[in-house]
Amino acid sequence: MTESTGQRNFDGDPLAAVLAYHERTKHHFHRFARSLGHLDWANQPDPFRRYEGAPFVRLAIREGEPLPRYDDLFVPRAAPVPVDSRSVSSFLYHSLALSAWKSFQGASWALRVNPSSGNLHPTEGYLILPPIAEIGERAGVYHYAPREHGLERRAEVEGAAWTALAGDLPPGAFFAALASIHWREAWKYGERAYRYCQHDAGHAIAACRIAAAALGWRLRIVPAIAHADLAALLGVDREGDFGEAEREEADLLAIVSPVDLPPPDWRPSRAAIRAVAASVWTGRANRLSHERIVWEAIETVADAGRLRDTEKKQDREEGRSGGESLSDAAPTDRRAERPLRGRSASEIIRTRRSAVSMDGRTSMEANDFFFLLGRLLPCRSVPWDLLPWRARVHLGLFVHRVRGLDPGLYWLLRDPGEEGNVRAALNPEFSWERPPGAPRDLPLFALAKGDVQGVAAAVSCGQEIAGEGVFSAGMLARFEPILRERGAHAYPWLFRETGVIGQMLYLEAEAAGLRGTGIGCFFDDPVHEVFGIRSADYQSLYHFTVGGPVDDPRLSTLPAYPASRLRPTE
Repeated sequence: MTESTGQRNFDGDPLAAVLAYHERTKHHFHRFARSLGHLDWANQPDPFRRYEGAPFVRLAIREGEPLPRYDDLFVPRAAPVPVDSRSVSSFLYHSLALSAWKSFQGASWALRVNPSSGNLHPTEGYLILPPIAEIGERAGVYHYAPREHGLERRAEVEGAAWTALAGDLPPGAFFAALASIHWREAWKYGERAYRYCQHDAGHAIAACRIAAAALGWRLRIVPAIAHADLAALLGVDREGDFGEAEREEADLLAIVSPVDLPPPDWRPSRAAIRAVAASVWTGRANRLSHERIVWEAIETVADAGRLRDTEKKQDREEGRSGGESLSDAAPTDRRAERPLRGRSASEIIRTRRSAVSMDGRTSMEANDFFFLLGRLLPCRSVPWDLLPWRARVHLGLFVHRVRGLDPGLYWLLRDPGEEGNVRAALNPEFSWERPPGAPRDLPLFALAKGDVQGVAAAVSCGQEIAGEGVFSAGMLARFEPILRERGAHAYPWLFRETGVIGQMLYLEAEAAGLRGTGIGCFFDDPVHEVFGIRSADYQSLYHFTVGGPVDDPRLSTLPAYPASRLRPTE
């Protein structure tokens, strides 16, 4: 049985719809965004989607995969690894796979390489691959099954269709794509869940970019593919393959290549997409819950936030503007300023965890803090080269325990061209001082000094973890002006950009010997008040905290995959 919550209210104005959704789903001191109000455990969604009847390819897991050091991912890449079944397996193992199992009093649950709000994992991964030995004799559309670490072949693609789709791409190139099952997040979070699904899509595509870099590959978003075309390419628009199963929302498409990528405005032709969609498809989606609630607010904003044909030209022009692109707008790599830390990319990626609480004592040196923030600046390096547009998200920082830096409010300006707009939007009494010892090309500003631990926790729905770490951050996006300029389809991408930032914070925290966690529950407008924001020009979309973790000794940790699945590295 499926229950509905109210009437959809689109009225043909997608911009009005996303702005209304954003206001409707804000948390306030006196009320939270609408949700069920309790957890319906009997209908908790299955975290694993499978397509029953689809041919399955089990991927080998290599023990001790020889990947580069983590810090080497951010310098000019080494020779690329050939695209074969082994490297495709490694790509997924270091991006969307399970990382461990946790157990407590007979209950167990999986953790994944890509983080997720509430560990609910709405994100589904797809690959569109050329013929690869041990995977498929022909090109195909594959759904990734993380529990089994394997690929389900949804469609076998004829040679002519593959040539039409990818014939002008470099040899070895393939596609990675993401889709979201909104119900997985809505089960717990109600109407606000759409936001969290976009965070998680950002986490996941950043994880894919980093895994690609570990293999010497490149990855970039295809910026101007209409939603209907992407849904057809992935087969998630096939009504008969879903029946009463929860539907997937096509999110994004990326090109993965061992050599150079095509121009930033490249996209597959409509004819090529139709040729792939006309393939023979197999598999039927499993149902994740016996009963579910359809949150009409989510259905409305998802519909409003889709890229349509009429908007593609403008989106392609933004992708084409090399001088204006995100990847051209920032300093060069900062890795040389700090000694290599020595840990492998595989270790950092696969041992990443979300902190459940902080110790309130751990601190870090100012230079290490500056280095971490430098990794969040858009540049020609990983992962920022995956986004073909300027940075739209800045960080409002609550600094608690950085040695050599006064506690207080700070601002990381991720696009220096936005400084005038930001200063005009924030509290005019802020000092905008350059912190002592900060690198000249790090656009970090001290706004106000003082203890902000209580404020950070208060605006983060009272969660002490926001005040007990080294620092916490609010990710504030250039908001209504971007939506009016780019259109409603920019709305989910603002959240996805925060997810990319969040993934880098997770990994950089691990590399620094700390731990991070994303915070989706915060009081939106009280955060704006802290920074003096009084309009919708900037809005807080995601929060994060980094510090010294306190582990729960009651939980046991088990391997992600049984020993029988592991193969020695040759």
